[in-house]
Amino acid sequence: MVKLTRMNGLDFTVNAELIEFVEATPDTVLTLTTGKKFVLRDTVDEVVERVIAYRKAIGTKIIYQNVPDPVKTPESSE
Repeated sequence: MVKLTRMNGLDFTVNAELIEFVEATPDTVLTLTTGKKFVLRDTVDEVVERVIAYRKAIGTKIIYQNVPDPVKTPESSE
C-alpha cells in the first residue's frame, strides 16, 4: 500500500498492485486497473518512488521497462 494525497489535501492509501498508469496532464492523474481515477497533489516521480519503496519493503523484484537513461537499475550499478 502507498500513501498519496488528493488535490483537496486529503491523504489516502492505495494498493500499489492496482496502479495501471500515472500521468502528468499537467495534474498528476492516477489510474487503477479498475478504471478508477484520482487527481493527486503528488508528482509522478513521487508516486513512482513510493511504489518502488513499497515493492522493496515487501521483497518484490522491480522490473525496469522503458526506463530513461538517467535512472540506474540495481544490476547496472555492480
